Amino acid sequence: MSAQRSQPSPPAAAPLALPLPRVRGAGTPPTDLPAPGPDGRRALVDRYGRQARDLRVSLTDRCNLRCTYCMPAEGYEWLPTEHTLSDEETIRLIRLAVDKLGIQQVRFTGGEPLLRGSLEKIIAATKALTTDEGRSPTVALTTNGLGLDKRLPGLQRAGLDRVNISLDTLDPELYARLTRRDRLADVLTSIEAALAADMDPVKINAVIMPGVNESAILPLARFCLERGAQLRFIEQMPLGPQEEWARSRMVTAEDILARLAEDFELTPAKKPRGSAPAALWSAVSRDDSLPIGHIGVIASVTRPFCGDCDRTRLTADGAVRNCLFGNSETSLRDLMRSGASDEKIATAWAGEMWRKLPGHGVDDEGFLQPDRPMSAIGG
Repeated sequence: MSAQRSQPSPPAAAPLALPLPRVRGAGTPPTDLPAPGPDGRRALVDRYGRQARDLRVSLTDRCNLRCTYCMPAEGYEWLPTEHTLSDEETIRLIRLAVDKLGIQQVRFTGGEPLLRGSLEKIIAATKALTTDEGRSPTVALTTNGLGLDKRLPGLQRAGLDRVNISLDTLDPELYARLTRRDRLADVLTSIEAALAADMDPVKINAVIMPGVNESAILPLARFCLERGAQLRFIEQMPLGPQEEWARSRMVTAEDILARLAEDFELTPAKKPRGSAPAALWSAVSRDDSLPIGHIGVIASVTRPFCGDCDRTRLTADGAVRNCLFGNSETSLRDLMRSGASDEKIATAWAGEMWRKLPGHGVDDEGFLQPDRPMSAIGG
């Protein structure tokens, strides 16, 4: 009997990978801040050609969770109320940003923005504005979800367009350890309420940490695809307690994609990414048990998207920041309270954005974690 010939093994599939970051900064950047146009409008541009169109507004530094990667168990020393922006001051700066500085989208963050009792009022005032494209700004909310289900009808009537809800695990015990609060059921109720209200898309944000919730990757993916929500995995960033983050111990975007590939066929989404932070993937379950959907991966550390960043940030105490990871900021609150005109405030805002660096430098040897934690900056 002749020996049976073995069949050659099929070639191994190429590992999934995110695109390399696009780097800004070639050539010598200009030094002079561009003058406003004849109509008094300015663009929030920097020396490397980026324009900020997306405003992130932190409405409070306070939060009703104590996530281990964000803050210590006892919380932080919160900003005194008199140091934070009033409703009228917040609305004035948003109006100025839309009317004078070219902002197209406003996202409200915290801390936890649902702790701001006047959130509906601020959203309604924002939605009543008109951008330079002749439409109302897109209004979004990033929240931990606690109590969202109860306020969602009023928020939608005020003009809320989209919502991002944080969810790092579906395991109640792990959720309680991660957030130091036993509130998973409340978050799930809010997610179902947002889906039932036809918000599109409902985005779910999950931060993956080594040895903590890596086991949540596949269950979260299945949970979101089953419901038509868009899951976005986020690399842990150096914006909380310093002992909670180390570059060498990160769960990277590549690690997340490798775990997802165990249960899903992933192909890059056809829609151009533009300035969006998440690289999107079309996900098809290998057992055909789930609807086809999209999963995003935000690789702020290992694949930064600084080259296409279009964001400007306003803290709860009225400081404008040009980068989530930076330490440069300008107090617009102090200018307002000293009687400054809209033009002077707009010039100061534009000046802060003009100083923006080409990249956040997290991987640089001399990187210093920002003085403010994430809860004080706003996501």
